[in-house]
Amino acid sequence: MKIEQFLANAERIGVIGSPSSTSELSLDIMATAVTRKLVGELAMFGFYQDNYVHLAMGQITEIAMRNVWHEDPTMRSLIRQRGRVDAVSERQDTHLGKMIISAVFRTDGKNYRPSILGTVPPTGTEIYLIKDDILQEILQAYQNQIFYLGNVYGSTPLMPLWFKHFDSGTNGADEAYHLGVFGKTGSGKSVLTKMILLAYAKHRDMGIFILDPQGEFAQGIDNKPTDMRGVFSREVLRAVGKKITVYTLDQIQLDRWEIFFELLNESSFFDDMGVRASKNQEIARDILADKLKGEIKLEDLYKEESYKKALTILYNNSSIIYVQGEGEKRLRNTVSDLLKSAMKKSWSSVANLFTQNDQNTKRTANKIIHSAFANQNRDIVIIDLSQSPENMSQTEWNDKIKPLLIKRFVGEIVSSADKSYKDKQTLNSLVVIDEAHRFVPSGRIENPTIEKTRQEIVDGVRTTRKYGLGWMFVSQTLSSLDNEIIQQLRVMFFGFGLSMGTEYQKLRELVGGQKESLSLYQLFRDPQSAFDAESKEYSFMTIGPVSPLSFSGTPLFLNAFNNIGDFLSANDIK
Repeated sequence: MKIEQFLANAERIGVIGSPSSTSELSLDIMATAVTRKLVGELAMFGFYQDNYVHLAMGQITEIAMRNVWHEDPTMRSLIRQRGRVDAVSERQDTHLGKMIISAVFRTDGKNYRPSILGTVPPTGTEIYLIKDDILQEILQAYQNQIFYLGNVYGSTPLMPLWFKHFDSGTNGADEAYHLGVFGKTGSGKSVLTKMILLAYAKHRDMGIFILDPQGEFAQGIDNKPTDMRGVFSREVLRAVGKKITVYTLDQIQLDRWEIFFELLNESSFFDDMGVRASKNQEIARDILADKLKGEIKLEDLYKEESYKKALTILYNNSSIIYVQGEGEKRLRNTVSDLLKSAMKKSWSSVANLFTQNDQNTKRTANKIIHSAFANQNRDIVIIDLSQSPENMSQTEWNDKIKPLLIKRFVGEIVSSADKSYKDKQTLNSLVVIDEAHRFVPSGRIENPTIEKTRQEIVDGVRTTRKYGLGWMFVSQTLSSLDNEIIQQLRVMFFGFGLSMGTEYQKLRELVGGQKESLSLYQLFRDPQSAFDAESKEYSFMTIGPVSPLSFSGTPLFLNAFNNIGDFLSANDIK
């Protein structure tokens, strides 16, 4: 079907007006279309450029109404008395639109090739609404690459997106991308992230590794796909040929001394010794760290002799922990009693995290990463860190231990990517970090553990793109995420909740100050204000090379699916 046939069958809503430029077009809206919802609609027009027929597409970002008679002071005085003047009110209204071009295609009647808007078409050039059949015809050569997350913002056509794997060859991007998904709690960012991951999961040779601090991804994998909470379930992933493995804390064999001593410090072990002041606990921990590592192996910590060895070290160094006085005497007496009794749970519960279980099923970070990236047909791995160990508060787990574990996995991932690159292989994988603002926050950090974790992640993001390793950050906030991370992101999705204060300032920087796009973003409704579940709208603005309709880099707007049947059907997932 030729462009002329498309335009003949499409709905006309207006014409190009004045003034217009290649960056923004003014539209004169026709009387037949002024009562329609036009903001957010995907529109198009045909024009000639360099002796070829071209088709330009973009979203309408604003509609304004003017009536010059109503602006006249004399007429305003009359309107104040009557409220309406039939001769001019409504009849003399003119509706003006703004349209930003996001994609231009050149055609010879058979093929469609990307182009640019290198000239401004004449006034009177007709503007038409786009429907699904038009997009399918233009993008037919890329149909196997297209993935749908939802519809054009406030409209019915599906928004075509593509999520290419990070290797070369068919459906490949030839390089890794870093992605970000942002929005307040309840904005739909978690479900959107899961849909994006499902798009990447369709690539059999692409790996996905998820660091899941809150259990957002792990807790939904066994759900039946009856609603959007089951969109990233085993059943759906099986339909695209992917397996998924979840590792909880009791399935991971910890393998670093620094993690052991942090865990021990946060348990009640030193309190059991009678060492309660934080300064003295720090001294005792440092003594154990210095002397215990050379005496026993990590995997032997659970043994009785290891426990008693630690107690003996504390006994022999009591004069260092407490310089003199009652503290030293109390410590020595307490340790003497403990040496005669059973192992304290404060030690055993921590030590057991570092040893193999009876079924020999626990795996170290090294083995988990190696198995995740070793095979050509890579699967999905989730590290679920939502549950803290026994005898440890959730606060201490979140603030001190969880960042250490994430740092451990990130370091192993980067090391694996570096090794693959040296072996002249691409890793072709995506690492997802949920609640990213907790582990790569902006500004100065007082917590040294989080500072080390942030540095590890930032260094990884800087260096691993050439290894075929992309990173995806999911966060409730923009302003509190490390600026270095944001600068490295190539594809970003912005949900509801970033339209005020420092969040809006950061958003404006990323969008490049396009006020029309920002104005359209500010129209997003809070999904939680809907009357019922079916009427919820999860709206997103996206920038970056994520759609064949946005190779000019302009933002696109979509409403994400809120019905799993529509989502699976649109993407032919059965």
